[in-house]
Amino acid sequence: MKQKEGKRFPREAGEGTDRRFERQEHQDRHERHERHQEREAAPAGKAVLAGFHAVAARLALDAASIELVYVDPERRDRRMREMRDKLFAAGVRVMNADPRRLDGLSPEVPHQGIVALAAERENTLDFADLLDQITPATLLLILDGVTDPRNFGACLRAADAAGVQAVIVPRDRSARMTPAAAKAAAGAAETVPVVQVTNLASAIMELRDNGVFVAGTAGETESSIYDIDQARAFAWVLGAEGEGLRQLTRRRCDVLAAIPMVGSVESLNVSVASGICLFESLRQRIAAGIVKPGKASERL
Repeated sequence: MKQKEGKRFPREAGEGTDRRFERQEHQDRHERHERHQEREAAPAGKAVLAGFHAVAARLALDAASIELVYVDPERRDRRMREMRDKLFAAGVRVMNADPRRLDGLSPEVPHQGIVALAAERENTLDFADLLDQITPATLLLILDGVTDPRNFGACLRAADAAGVQAVIVPRDRSARMTPAAAKAAAGAAETVPVVQVTNLASAIMELRDNGVFVAGTAGETESSIYDIDQARAFAWVLGAEGEGLRQLTRRRCDVLAAIPMVGSVESLNVSVASGICLFESLRQRIAAGIVKPGKASERL
């Protein structure tokens, strides 16, 4: 007897359902794989360097510490080509990665299409060692309660440009070197030592005892940052925007000074204020012949 065609329908329907299940399972596996890649993107104990400045700074300072650099293959501009050439010349492994993978590597910091995984490199200095290195040309930046990573990184950038020997921060109530801070530092995280101290007020007194003149910023004082002789062993102390310096920190400074302003704003971002103060120090030091402008390797 001829078989009825209708008996084939359940099998075909089942086959269609199976194919849908297979497609869904394949999609689920793909999504799990991508999530797994993102979880693996920042292995424990590895520094994530996002953006051209951060990668270039580490490449110049310690190329051997860079384990792998991910780049967006869709970015073919001159800047990326030049960076690829430098990485290849240094023998650094480069791997293409799509934007989603790069976002997973650097979820909080704009990566510009390039992210490096490198060995952790703690650019820190012991306070006792810093005291031993003080000279008449010493210039220091002390940050009191600056907890925003981007502000912290921007302060490091200004400090590097002005020739600061080290940045001193309290062990508590201070930002740490996160990827966001490193990005804002634009390479200065690799060059400016950070000194952590338990008691900032005591550290200021020890600096003064070792010949460092310490000036704090305060908007309400009549003294100007331009009234102070900064062509000597010198340190600026700045607090967080809005809060300013703590009272004990203020009392430990040799002098308090204000940045003259004529507009309607009452305060400046701490990184902007630190740049203004440090570059007044640099101006005086250049005039006195203590330092000369140029590349770090050319400074006196």
